[in-house]
Amino acid sequence: MQHILEAESRAIAAIPVTGEYERAVELILDRVHRRGGKLVASGMGKCGQIAMNIATTFASTGTPAVTLHPSEAQHGDLGILQPHDLMLLLSNSGKTTEIVELVTLARAFIPQLPIIVVTGTPDSPLAQLADVTLATAPAPEVCPLGLTPTTSTTMMTVIGDVLVVSVMEAIGFTREQYALRHHGGYLGHKASAAQKGGDDNA
Repeated sequence: MQHILEAESRAIAAIPVTGEYERAVELILDRVHRRGGKLVASGMGKCGQIAMNIATTFASTGTPAVTLHPSEAQHGDLGILQPHDLMLLLSNSGKTTEIVELVTLARAFIPQLPIIVVTGTPDSPLAQLADVTLATAPAPEVCPLGLTPTTSTTMMTVIGDVLVVSVMEAIGFTREQYALRHHGGYLGHKASAAQKGGDDNA
């Protein structure tokens, strides 16, 4: 267990911090918060699940976001895209057929659609199609087979958190705004209590 924790921690610490993050945040601010579009996240398999997590976290923190399944996009769901949207695509290899095809389909539908890519292969076909590429660190999966997405998806999740928090800070997202979007559960109760001045943890 300690080995796994240390390996994934090292991978996170090794994620390259570049100016691409500023470009990604600026794209999100421009397309969503200035032009009224939304962020559309997508990935296949485990990457698709991480894309969904990132999109729902964005949505709950003031940045409208949805997920689009790349296969369903080929059967009509591409229609969710609107002129001022942008896409956030996840693929560790950067070669995932369904995601590369999604770029072709999306840009045939909306030619100027900006695309942010999160990948472990910054020179991949998908990265070549992106406006902004956010690379994970070149770290092996902690899976004993070296195959199951583990370390790679951890890094992608962290990169999603960096984007979400950066945008929250840029738009000045408040506890009051959070409470309006999150009514249920412990977090909803905590946000509402804080709004009323009764947060025990404040």
